[in-house]
Amino acid sequence: MVKLSVIVPFYNVQQYAPDTLRSLRANAREDFEFILVDDCSTDGTPEILARAERELPGAVHVRHEQNGGLATARNTGIDKARGEYVTFLDGDDWLAPGYYPQLVDAIESLNCDFVRTDHVQCTARARVVHRVPVGRRNVVMNPRDAILPADRSTSVDYAYAWAGVYHRRLVDKGLVHFTDGLRTAEDRPWIWKLHREAESFAAVNLLGVFYRRGVASSLTQIGDVRQLDFIRAFDQVIEETAQDADAKELLPKAVRTYCAIISHHLGSIERFEPAVAKKLKSMSAAALRRMPQDVLDEALDSMDLQRATKLRRLRRRPAPAGAAA
Repeated sequence: MVKLSVIVPFYNVQQYAPDTLRSLRANAREDFEFILVDDCSTDGTPEILARAERELPGAVHVRHEQNGGLATARNTGIDKARGEYVTFLDGDDWLAPGYYPQLVDAIESLNCDFVRTDHVQCTARARVVHRVPVGRRNVVMNPRDAILPADRSTSVDYAYAWAGVYHRRLVDKGLVHFTDGLRTAEDRPWIWKLHREAESFAAVNLLGVFYRRGVASSLTQIGDVRQLDFIRAFDQVIEETAQDADAKELLPKAVRTYCAIISHHLGSIERFEPAVAKKLKSMSAAALRRMPQDVLDEALDSMDLQRATKLRRLRRRPAPAGAAA
């Protein structure tokens, strides 16, 4: 039986894919499988992955006929996964040797639905450790308890799918799949749903994922219209959380986070193409008006004056037809 399925989407990362694949080889085990999803790359990535399928133990190479984005590529891998546990890696990141066997040992010893781990963020030559914002380590907890408080960074703000491992029963319940077609912020509805609907999780002191920032082809570096999918992602968070039995307690966190992300994008609006910047403003204004207004008012009252004033002004902005996400 396959113990662990590792799902790795690739898109035009020929410069980084060899490092990623070497790190997978240093984590290979006879009961591990590596599902390498090529999301219709147009560079040399497909040839690299075809060779990896022959040389990397447990590798399965899947190619999309058209580019679907990271969420869709991950879903392709999930649908093919056979493992008792599932995890993710992006095609331009890499792992410490022996990390995955330790990750499997951690979730098996804790016997919970999912485990979250720390990671190393790599920008040029800089290395910074980022910790799961959960104080208790190696203790099984209720995921719902890790959503709040609203005014602090919590586990739902640490939305990296590859920073953890997930039991097969979550796949069977539909909790590991992503919203198909989301081009950015795909981890946000996913992490919220996981914390609302899974039954148990833990954070562990395990450091082994190296997350590469500043990659030119990454959507975090590209100011085109695909970046605006964050609005669709957070609309989904608000809509689904509003239907939760604990909506009154959870919505302030969701709304406050949405406001913070809108403010973040507006604060770096110069990186967007002019037409996209205009659309960002109109779509953000419409998004603010869609939020539960009483919850939004409370969120704005709790924010610093400068950000709150900008968002209130934006909310009053007339929305042209078609501004909704």
